[in-house]
Amino acid sequence: MNLSFGGALLAMLAASSSFGGAEAFTPRALQQPQHLSTRATSFSTQRTPVKVSMIDGEAKSELFVRKPRPEYIPGEIPDPDYVRIFDTTLRDGEQSPGATLTSEEKLEIARNLAKLGVDIIEAGFPIASPDDFQAVKNIADKVGNEIFEDGYVPVICGLSRAFPKDIERAWDAVKGATRPRIHTFIATSKIHMETKLNKTPDEVVEIAVNAVTFAKGLGCDDIEFSPEDAGRSDPEFLYRILTAVIEAGATTLNIPDTTGWNMPWEFGGLIKKLRENVKGADKVVFSTHCQNDLGLATANSLAGALNGARQLECTINGIGERAGNASLEEIVMSLALKGETHFEGGPGTGKLRTAINPVHISSTSKLVSEYTGMICQPHKAIVGANAFRHESGIHQDGMIKNKNTYEIMTPESIGLMRGDAESGAGIVLGKHSGRNAVGTRLKELGYDLDPDKLNAVFTRFKEVAERRKGGLEDEDLEALVLDQAGNINNLWTVTGLQVSTGMSGIPTATVKMRGPDMVERYMASTGTGPVDAVYKAIDQIIGISIELESYSLSSVTEGIEALAVTRVGIAAIEGGPNDVPSIHSQFGVFKNRQFSGSGSDTDIITSSARAYVSAVNKLLTWNARRSQQEIEEANGTAGDAIETQSKVVTSA
Repeated sequence: MNLSFGGALLAMLAASSSFGGAEAFTPRALQQPQHLSTRATSFSTQRTPVKVSMIDGEAKSELFVRKPRPEYIPGEIPDPDYVRIFDTTLRDGEQSPGATLTSEEKLEIARNLAKLGVDIIEAGFPIASPDDFQAVKNIADKVGNEIFEDGYVPVICGLSRAFPKDIERAWDAVKGATRPRIHTFIATSKIHMETKLNKTPDEVVEIAVNAVTFAKGLGCDDIEFSPEDAGRSDPEFLYRILTAVIEAGATTLNIPDTTGWNMPWEFGGLIKKLRENVKGADKVVFSTHCQNDLGLATANSLAGALNGARQLECTINGIGERAGNASLEEIVMSLALKGETHFEGGPGTGKLRTAINPVHISSTSKLVSEYTGMICQPHKAIVGANAFRHESGIHQDGMIKNKNTYEIMTPESIGLMRGDAESGAGIVLGKHSGRNAVGTRLKELGYDLDPDKLNAVFTRFKEVAERRKGGLEDEDLEALVLDQAGNINNLWTVTGLQVSTGMSGIPTATVKMRGPDMVERYMASTGTGPVDAVYKAIDQIIGISIELESYSLSSVTEGIEALAVTRVGIAAIEGGPNDVPSIHSQFGVFKNRQFSGSGSDTDIITSSARAYVSAVNKLLTWNARRSQQEIEEANGTAGDAIETQSKVVTSA
């Protein structure tokens, strides 16, 4: 393992408005905040609406009440102005290199998506691996049956290729949900049919029809079909194959711009042509799935909605293959602000709406970012760190006079509580601060952690605060939350670390770790640098064979006492003892998964070690669960693999 660390080391050494309640989904409420007495968002699944009192004397408002939505009917939306939001964060989003999630992380994200109010959750690609199957099944059985007070429950969808084995596996995973859906696909562009599939157009149509027919025969009455690479497909061929799958029983037709090739006017025109020329188009819901290769995914999705698409597929933070997908938060807030006025011409009145409750956008975005290790760029629309910050003197002057001069929505409307400095009470968080003060500030930042997670973050907070003068900034707190995000299954922990390095010596590291059996082990190793030596020692203690795919180190704030945040990506060596292959949904080939990890500390070597161990723990947990599930399948039994993961990991 080679790691250039000098540059990073030198870089490190050089050195009052509130949300408008239940009205926030309308453009006026988004732009003109009202004052509330309570400011909080939550990661937990709270089924009872939280009531808050208006300071201006208005009646109590149900802040987290769900937006009204029409009755869910496969293939039909009673309200022609209603747009279904199909979230594929857990499927397409997880295909991003290094974004592998554990089953527990997927379940928590799914519950937050339900709280957000998405209509459909694509929970994964069940045939990919035993762990993927179990994760989808777990979400279907739990989140897919957690019915809210207003009767809402999300549709749980499983992706499958157009193979009977894939489709049956997907159905077995999702059928336990109240509203299960199968999403099957096959490529339809000339280049894909000739070079990837080696099939004629007639053969592709036959495969598609057989796939939908097979899914319907299993008892599934909610079937989505996607002609992969539709954006580069012959429209005449699309008319033919889509007509055929409607006759076979498809209820949703998803039109993917798989390579992000189309311009908005092209893609919108394609949706219009399909609605006009596909026989039976009035019996299905048209959907969009737009990739972001040219930065047009959101624009293309909205162009699809303008031309009659009434389901938009997207991901939290826009994560996904290559350049990512259409961003859920961008689509939702665009429709919130412009849906009533800028979408005339399609079916209905042109006053488009969704049932997304935007106050949960910020917390869900942070959760996905933490668990996937994919941090949003600061200038990311809606959820970026700089989205509601103003540095220009002219802008600051305008904001002081009237916030509407430079903000078209309030941060409170997406759950980002911009209150007075230091929690509105002059509180500076330092080594003497208590758990309540830390928890309160985290809630204002969009993190309402459960007691166990808050305790873990608070423990790390005290460790860092003891070594640091002054106080911890908001960025420091967020780094500590990120540091703990990867510790759901903390199999191995670094308990001691010492390094020796310099210009004339060989970098050497001595590492002490505690494993699942609670026994501490020691190892000393040399490397090309101090971090490389630490990583090699960790590999030898745990007994793993992996490659470091990516490494980054950044300073959270300025100054010599700044907290360092390290992010790493690892992958098992193919054919090695920790090999973790899974089937890629688009290419159909086995590919080793990447796992990411994050760590933070005022010491850059400790930060690096924590990040590496976080990623390794994810890999080992995934491997342990897969091994146990394979044993259970061989024995014809079922159970939770996590109960035996310690034994599996210890024997690795």
